Amino acid sequence: MFDRDRWEEIFHTIRQNKLRTFLTGFSVAWGIFMLVILLGSGRGLQNGIEYQFRDDATNSIFVYRGRTSETYHGLNKGRLIQLDMEDYRWMKNNLPNLKNTSARYNLHGSNKVSYKNEYGDFDIRTVHPGYRDIEKSIPVKGRFINDTDIKKTRKVACIGIKVEEALFKKKDPIGKYIKINGIAFKVIGVFDDEGGDRELRGLYLPITTAQKIFSRDNKVHALIFTSDLISAEDSKQMVNALRGKLAEKHHFQHEDTGALYISNNVERYQQFKDVFAAIDLFIWIIGIGTIIAGIVGVSNIMIILVKERTFEFGIRKAIGATPGSIISLILMESVFITTFAGYFGLVAGVGILNLLSGTITANDFFMNPQVNINIALSATILLIIAGMIAGLVPARKAAKIKPIVALRDE
Repeated sequence: MFDRDRWEEIFHTIRQNKLRTFLTGFSVAWGIFMLVILLGSGRGLQNGIEYQFRDDATNSIFVYRGRTSETYHGLNKGRLIQLDMEDYRWMKNNLPNLKNTSARYNLHGSNKVSYKNEYGDFDIRTVHPGYRDIEKSIPVKGRFINDTDIKKTRKVACIGIKVEEALFKKKDPIGKYIKINGIAFKVIGVFDDEGGDRELRGLYLPITTAQKIFSRDNKVHALIFTSDLISAEDSKQMVNALRGKLAEKHHFQHEDTGALYISNNVERYQQFKDVFAAIDLFIWIIGIGTIIAGIVGVSNIMIILVKERTFEFGIRKAIGATPGSIISLILMESVFITTFAGYFGLVAGVGILNLLSGTITANDFFMNPQVNINIALSATILLIIAGMIAGLVPARKAAKIKPIVALRDE
């Protein structure tokens, strides 16, 4: 039941000791505020790094052709290593635990794409069906390239949203025919991609169709695969095995880093995860240390409070106050100050993070700083409980004061 007299007494004590109350509350609020800011900032950095991987699967590995930087058995350095479909088939059939695979052949130069009287120059990538999940190019209309398109070398295309807007305006493109460098292709799908406008201003064609029509050979520019069952160390072993096979076939030194350019997202993503695990641990150590400092501050100030009010507690006991009433009075004051200050620190921290989230929009490496509200509330509740415990020790001491001793001390 609400005890108005007791609360009036608590507020009177707070008004009489404004500096002490402010210092107690500030130590608590600062602990929660710093924990929220640190956790939110850490999350903002993590969001920024994860944003860098938005365009490709984090378990993907890209192998690009390069030029040799070392001589090999009489062959000069600077030779172009030309990958081909045989390399793709070896990769697909011999590397373990693969999930998605694709070769990629790019149509370089100006690629004139038209539909009726609408024209545009767009990036064209020719790939296998597995490329959809590797590049995260998700169809929003129709479908992506499939295995039948590859086997039958169908003249079909999956176009980006920006291509649809440029060529078809508000018309449905599915089933319509576009011309790519004068050759008709049927539109089978429209895709979305988080990689940005450049990705969305592109088209995908079956790689076998493009090789037959545009290059008349089996050359490819890149080999790509993903796997859900490998660690960073496993990925390096797979890359090493593929490099060894390609070095043997295309005649270059196994250690020649210029011959192939390899982008190992598995290893890179694991490195970032390790870094952020260390950052999270550091943040929690600093945050918890700050909160402990606040708890110690509450405890010390409550001890001072009891010492200052020894005479008062002696009078209370002399006129019949029970130990329980004295303990509850001190605990109520401790919990009230801790709760109010903790809530203020929580709100201030979340407010600052929201302000940062609204102002820092151009930096891709620090995005949407936020804190798990459940963690923040749990930390606040923990601090309140700790504040109660911190006040309990001096409260029990006050309850044991004998009236005659208190009056003599005064």
